[in-house]
Amino acid sequence: MRQRGCAFFDTASLFLHMSHYRKFEIPDSWEWVKIEDIGEVITGNTPPKDNQAYYGGDIPFYKPTDLDQGIKTSCASDSLSIEGYNISRKLPVSSILVTCIGATIGKTGLILTEGSCNQQINAVITGACILPKFLFYTCVSEYFQNEIKENASATTLPILNKNNFSVLFIPLPPKEEQERIVDEIERLLTKVERIELNCGQLEESLSLTKSKILELAMQGKLVPQDPSEEPAADMLRRVNPKARIITDNPHSRNIPTGWCITDLKSVGNWQSGATPSKLNPDYYGKGYPWLNTGDLNDGEIISIPKEVTELALKETSVKLNPTGSVLVAMYGATIGKLGILTFPATTNQACCACSVCHIFNKFLFYFLRRQRQHFITLGGGGAQPNISKEKIEHTIIFLPSLNEQKRIVAKIEELYSILDEIEASLQS
Repeated sequence: MRQRGCAFFDTASLFLHMSHYRKFEIPDSWEWVKIEDIGEVITGNTPPKDNQAYYGGDIPFYKPTDLDQGIKTSCASDSLSIEGYNISRKLPVSSILVTCIGATIGKTGLILTEGSCNQQINAVITGACILPKFLFYTCVSEYFQNEIKENASATTLPILNKNNFSVLFIPLPPKEEQERIVDEIERLLTKVERIELNCGQLEESLSLTKSKILELAMQGKLVPQDPSEEPAADMLRRVNPKARIITDNPHSRNIPTGWCITDLKSVGNWQSGATPSKLNPDYYGKGYPWLNTGDLNDGEIISIPKEVTELALKETSVKLNPTGSVLVAMYGATIGKLGILTFPATTNQACCACSVCHIFNKFLFYFLRRQRQHFITLGGGGAQPNISKEKIEHTIIFLPSLNEQKRIVAKIEELYSILDEIEASLQS
């Protein structure tokens, strides 16, 4: 016997189902049933677009993109008028909607409002023997999503029409057990959401902690000073007689013992890159790595996919930067992004390199990392924000002794390593 939208099986019919379909073992009280056995399956339709009287009312008209709301699907980007609704496929509250075509095939929603859907969706109006929430969680399960993909047409645009969707099997427990399963799923999902929220907050805290570490490092508060070490000003004048030591800065009296105030032009030689003419194919090919700002990774650069030739180095303004050069992006979305070369390489014009560094290059790297927001601000808010080599060179830096630079970098990397391990454990 059959109740509308729900099948009841005698022993023979149950055996028939089980003998033809056994994806995995289910409890004795469960049954394998087809989608068409537990509800009415319909495919949506779209009222004619050339009649605007059908649209713009209060009735949601669901499309696959609206199903991102999942089990709480309640609003749609389009709506129908009463006239449009009357010629569409009417769906009651708690209908299950499953995308039946394209890259998002299998995307599922449970609607909380009466509405309609377009022809890219198969909808199930559930019968009395199954809870809508149980069917929703079944449809989004790995098992059922695989069933959808395996039974869709094997083309570049996968399609699972109503007939093929209707005969897909699901395991059906007794109604009371469905309720218990749904309650347990939602209890566990609530826990997962809390964990994800806590993890998100912790990741944000880790990021803020890294920023604070850099702030303390550049203020001389991360490691102690050693009065016996060569003062930074003496060291800098020794390696760069043209260095500018700033004594009239408002913060001059507050810098740590042995530190000095200078600018980035004094701590190294800076040069921007270039892009050899694309009209000359002889400029590109095997020769020297040619870095674009997209290759910067805020760490050591160990590979660069593009190369320019020896001819490009001779005939154009592209320059070769030695191993250890510190690179910083000057244009666009990557402004302030960094890298340290582990081999000689050239760059395009959107990148500035400190090719000869008079201080510990990793200390410069972390200083520039601390300055990223400052560089973004300097770049302005236009469609293509940018900073110049001159703006970088004029940036003020508080400089410790060489040995303290190395101690600061060691402490930063020790603390960052701990934070990176915590972050990795959150993502695993």
